[in-house]
Amino acid sequence: MSELTQSIPDADALLDQYALPEQIRQNARVGLVELVAALREEPLNATGLAKAVASIHEDLSRLQAILDDRARFPEIAAVEIKQPMFILGLPRCGTSALHALIGADPQVRTPLQWEVNAPSPPPGAPGQDTAKRVADYDAYLHDRFGPAYDDMQKAHPFGPMIPQECGSFMTTSFQSSNPCMSYRLPRFYDWFQGIDATFRYEVHKMWLQHLGWRTGRTHWVLKIQEHMYKMPGLRRVYPDAVFVQPHRDPTTVIASISQLILTLRSPGYDGQDRRALGREMLHLWHDGSVCLMRHRAEHPDLPIHDIRYQELIADPVATIGGIYRRFGWDFTPQSADAILGWLRDNPAGKHGKHRYDLDDFGLTVDDIRDVYADYIEAYRDYI
Repeated sequence: MSELTQSIPDADALLDQYALPEQIRQNARVGLVELVAALREEPLNATGLAKAVASIHEDLSRLQAILDDRARFPEIAAVEIKQPMFILGLPRCGTSALHALIGADPQVRTPLQWEVNAPSPPPGAPGQDTAKRVADYDAYLHDRFGPAYDDMQKAHPFGPMIPQECGSFMTTSFQSSNPCMSYRLPRFYDWFQGIDATFRYEVHKMWLQHLGWRTGRTHWVLKIQEHMYKMPGLRRVYPDAVFVQPHRDPTTVIASISQLILTLRSPGYDGQDRRALGREMLHLWHDGSVCLMRHRAEHPDLPIHDIRYQELIADPVATIGGIYRRFGWDFTPQSADAILGWLRDNPAGKHGKHRYDLDDFGLTVDDIRDVYADYIEAYRDYI
């Protein structure tokens, strides 16, 4: 533990700055204790330390805001969440594109980045200044990523009106693996793998009710890869959930996600070991795929639709139409027009090319094929 990271406040000192209900506080405290301990073990620089502590306060503030608004508007707690769709799978398999394409459908609700960053007041509440909230979030992004802003856009486009991964909901429960993207946290990751995660999906549902209140759309579509790890908890809270899993050859995936995480972590460290990072990413995402494969084997009736990455890219309208038919959703002419409109407005390479290579991270194609042999065998027809 460095002298610098020793200055991270302990979990109770952080929680004491908020007025969370006791049961919520105790549930959140369990993960926050582990996160603080893991951060204290990391060789963070001053920027990384400041960002880590600020992120904890942002999550606690958002959780407080959600709970305060539920007290102000009790009808939020009665909002029904019916047949939410979760996009699963490895990173860099078209999951973000699929999320955005389906989210363009006027029937569909996805979380937007501006509203997740500052959720209060709820988007459905009267009298809010949406334009200012959008502009404030855009300024926040430029401030957060600084010189890395353009590189981050190449790797994973973001902005106020772009659909947000629902990992940003789950970080407010402190039962999310999302902090492991910003920092190398082996202790926290090991703890995360063993948790039940029901609490995080209870918090996740509060977010959906909050953002969906009075917005009038039919379906929620959510996405983040870490759902793969915790399917039992997810389905306990959302028993009617449906799932889509895009597939792609994992040899094309690991270098790309490693480069993204390298960029994401760069402000927090004075230097990074690329080879260690490559090995970490190689196994981290395989862990998730193993959890999902196990759950699918144990639940052959799981309502899940597999798609090929190549088919999504070649004909997104037909691919998404097939998803809708699988789950009985209405694929209208407006749905197809919205998908085509999104494609026109977001051509491939809009923000520049994301460059990466396995050699940069000390990995070979054979390394990936060895680790992912089980996944490749299980989904050979889709990759």
